[in-house]
Amino acid sequence: MKESKRQKQVASLLAEELNDIFQRCGLNMLDGGMVSISSVKVTPDLLEARVYISFYKMPDTEEALKKIEEKHHEIKKMLTARIRHQLRNMPVLKFFADDTLDYVFRMEELFKKIEEERKK
Repeated sequence: MKESKRQKQVASLLAEELNDIFQRCGLNMLDGGMVSISSVKVTPDLLEARVYISFYKMPDTEEALKKIEEKHHEIKKMLTARIRHQLRNMPVLKFFADDTLDYVFRMEELFKKIEEERKK
């Protein structure tokens, strides 16, 4: 199903504000790795926001995701204060690990192996 213009606007607003909140709370650097919001998807009724977080050079992404979940209430409180004049209802935030970077690195390694085998 295609995203509506309003869904895209709300998702963009949430992504921008969440990135700023992550920087202010120190959540953009965890355990020696980088954390960033890769995308936000909002349901058509604007009641739920799925926040996809990418981890770079993170030893344990599950542990990092747990740390973010532990600060869920604080993140939501700060976000609500920032966007209270732009949205009637604050969407429920759900955090997911975005593994596209890992997938890209694995694909690059496979392509390199294939290229090396062709040269032999």
